[in-house]
Amino acid sequence: MAQTELLQKVKTMTENTQPEPSFKKIIPQLIEKGLDKINLSMFNEDMRKELLNALGDEYLRKGKLQEALKTFILTGNKPKLSAVGDEYDKMALVSNAVDAYTLSDNRDKLLTIGMRCLNDSRLGDAIKAFRALNNNELLTKVGEECVKKQRWEFAIEVFNTINHKQKLAEVGDKCLIEHQLGYAAKAYELADDKERLSGLGDACLKEGLVNTAVTAYTKAGNEIMLHFIKENFLKQ
Repeated sequence: MAQTELLQKVKTMTENTQPEPSFKKIIPQLIEKGLDKINLSMFNEDMRKELLNALGDEYLRKGKLQEALKTFILTGNKPKLSAVGDEYDKMALVSNAVDAYTLSDNRDKLLTIGMRCLNDSRLGDAIKAFRALNNNELLTKVGEECVKKQRWEFAIEVFNTINHKQKLAEVGDKCLIEHQLGYAAKAYELADDKERLSGLGDACLKEGLVNTAVTAYTKAGNEIMLHFIKENFLKQ
C-alpha cells in the first residue's frame, strides 16, 4: 500500500465517530511499514500520541521490545516504558530492564532490580541502577563489594562516580599489592594522589618497568625522578 493511501486511511479511521475500533485496524499495516518509515506529521500532537501508543502496545504484545521502547519514548509514556522493563526483566535481560526503568523514572523498580543485582553479584547492572537513582550510599556498598571480589575496574568506576577520593586511593593500594599496576595508576590519578603515583613509579622502577614508571612520575609531576630516568635509563 502506498504511503499516501495508508496515511489517508489512517486519517479517515481516526475521524470516525467510533475511533478506537477503527483505529486498531490500521495498526498491523503500520507495524509492517516500520516505525522509522511512518510519517504522522499531518496529525496534531494528541492524535500522534494516540497512534504511537497503540503501535507501541502492539509491539509490546508481539514481544518486539526494542521497537516498543522507541515508540513509548516518543510519546513519553512512562507506565508503558516501565512495562517494557518488566518484559526485559522476565527475559533476564537485566541491563535492558534497568535502561527501561531509568527512562520511565520508576525508582521503586530501579531499587528492587539494583538490590537483586547486588545480591546476585551482577555488579555492573547494580552500578547502573544505583547511578540512575543517584544513591551514593548504595553505590558505595557496591564499590566495597567490587573491592572484595577484586573487580577493580568497577570499583574505580563507582568511587570515581561519587567522587570518593579516599576510596579511590585505597583501591589503588590494593591494586598495587595485587600487582595490578594499570588499575593502581588509574585509581591514584583519579584520586589526584601525586604522592601515591610517585610511590607507584618507585615500585615500577625497582622492577625494571621503566616506561610504566615514567608514566606514573609524569602523572605525579615528579620532575626529579623523570630527570633521573632520562639521565640514567633513556640516554642512547
